[in-house]
Amino acid sequence: MKTIQLNIPDTVDLNDREAKMLLASRLYEKGKLTLGQAAELVGLSKRAFMEILGDYDVSIFNYPLSELENDIKNARDYSL
Repeated sequence: MKTIQLNIPDTVDLNDREAKMLLASRLYEKGKLTLGQAAELVGLSKRAFMEILGDYDVSIFNYPLSELENDIKNARDYSL
């Protein structure tokens, strides 16, 4: 596992846990981490991490738009 050291100005009101959550939620949203990996980074269960993701405007449904569009097309093509 990589270790990163950040120097954040004292004027920024950010504790270690919130910094980890910001990073983990963004990496999850970008598809760089799985849900389990992101939860582990923060030290939470998957369930707890999922519940908190909404506070960071991140959907638990990490589904690329291109795949959604493909699914809609397939549904239209094969509908009865």
